[in-house]
Amino acid sequence: MTIEEIIKTNTSMTNAKRIMLNVLYAQNIISEKFNEVLKPYDLSSEQYNVLRILRGQKGIAANMFAIQERMIAKTSNTTRLVDKLLLKELVTRNVCPDNRRKIEVAITPKGLEVLSQLDPQVIIHENFFAANLDATELETLNTLLEKYRNH
Repeated sequence: MTIEEIIKTNTSMTNAKRIMLNVLYAQNIISEKFNEVLKPYDLSSEQYNVLRILRGQKGIAANMFAIQERMIAKTSNTTRLVDKLLLKELVTRNVCPDNRRKIEVAITPKGLEVLSQLDPQVIIHENFFAANLDATELETLNTLLEKYRNH
């Protein structure tokens, strides 16, 4: 189905507008499906992103700036996200002994367990959206999206 059919328009669009609408529409669908995966764990995609970042630290705490810098959604309120994860006991937060203004965050064993339960479901989610494309098309799409994004 074309983007014009989806949004029910007969108006002629430039390719630039069609690409923008296709990317936004695809992002919306992917996010909705991903939120369904996360819902049983009472996690938002941003909270999940924080947990993945912290797991990647391999046991070493990360400061709030390092987490924010690696977030997919750069406008996320990292402090609020960490606060919610703290309440769920998925992370710990401590004041850095060397610099009392610096807060260090680490994933808990419970947080690691939640991620290990989610991992196979996330792979299924990723593969679902990749299923219509062969390996070459996936590589091309990645290359084109990176080129489109990095103007």
